[in-house]
Amino acid sequence: MTVDFQDGWTIYIWLASGVLILVAVVFGIRWATKNEQFDEDIKYLVFDENDEDRMSADDFAKFKEVQAYQEKRRQEFLQQLEEEAKLD
Repeated sequence: MTVDFQDGWTIYIWLASGVLILVAVVFGIRWATKNEQFDEDIKYLVFDENDEDRMSADDFAKFKEVQAYQEKRRQEFLQQLEEEAKLD
């Protein structure tokens, strides 16, 4: 039993794989935006209180602001996990 394909059938494989890649990219970007992955202030999270002398006053103030926000979000996330655990 032999399958005889016409010329030009490989373009459909390339088109299908291209569409699948684009769909995966859209889902990846959607997931990233829902999970706060595009946070411009993430660079401030590598610092700690001992780095105050290495930062400008503005950068240190931004560091404190970002750190407080991240801690608040962490507490909200942990509370959400607890509530989901109670429902199960």
